[in-house]
Amino acid sequence: MDMPRVAVLVDRDPPPNLAEIARICQVRTARAADLPAALEGADVLLAWDFLTPVLAEAWPSADRLRWVHTASAGVDNVLTPEVAASDVVVTNSRGVFDGSLSEYVLGLVLAFAKDLPGTWDRQRRREWQHRDTERVAGTTAVIVGVGPVGRATARLLRAVGVRVRGVGRTARAGDPDFGDVSASADLVELLPEADWVVLVAPLTDETRGLVGAAELAAFRPTARLINVGRGGLVDEAALADALRADRLAGAALDVFAQEPLPPSSPLWHLPGVLISPHMSADAAGWREQLAEVFLDNLRRWCAGQPLRNVVDKAMGYVPTPR
Repeated sequence: MDMPRVAVLVDRDPPPNLAEIARICQVRTARAADLPAALEGADVLLAWDFLTPVLAEAWPSADRLRWVHTASAGVDNVLTPEVAASDVVVTNSRGVFDGSLSEYVLGLVLAFAKDLPGTWDRQRRREWQHRDTERVAGTTAVIVGVGPVGRATARLLRAVGVRVRGVGRTARAGDPDFGDVSASADLVELLPEADWVVLVAPLTDETRGLVGAAELAAFRPTARLINVGRGGLVDEAALADALRADRLAGAALDVFAQEPLPPSSPLWHLPGVLISPHMSADAAGWREQLAEVFLDNLRRWCAGQPLRNVVDKAMGYVPTPR
């Protein structure tokens, strides 16, 4: 039996365990421009460069592709209409980022409440200015996305006294981490009670533009938005308008509709905005963990065993067992 052929889409550095992968399959590494050639005859695509939406253009060359794995939790860059309509199995790297991403969210909440950016600014100016800060305990967070990352975030926020409300695809009662989960269609009804609105949802047809002008108008003036999910969840122009009009107190944004965020974006200089370069989940060792997730699934695939983290292509994410 021929060794399976794996095309690996890379940006700069390949997976750190590429030699181990090459021991059990034929490997072709390719940058975006070379992906069509690498896909010819390939059984598997590892989208190690998960930020490049190149698969749609390269799809005609996928003449024997059976499985696509992305080194990310989100699958929007690989779940093209052609992939969704095909028999190709899609898997993701769910589980790698739960702890690190939830810690980042907690850090942002504390940074806002304790005005750590303001302290740092005053230190650089050698300015001694006493201020009162906010308590976190007793505040309310609406967490949009009730998968593993949302649950890990809920547990950390509850540990510091934050009340949490969950928003998912459908409403349900008796959730172990959120109590009652509200449907995303009802998000606007929850926003007036939120001090923190945390977006950790995947980007799907249902969630694209989930936070727009109507939702931002429902925010408390003291509330903050934290987006560590996908840039497309938020109408960025509407957010900029809302921040200028003081309809919310601030926003921490790690993901954007266009990345890198263009220098011309008004979000760079609006008051109360914290911008990070899509790094909220990337704690030390994350590349090694991502590589091991794929290698484990590759061994399963070669042995004919069920794959982990199989994406429901109609939903656009890996369903959470109930």
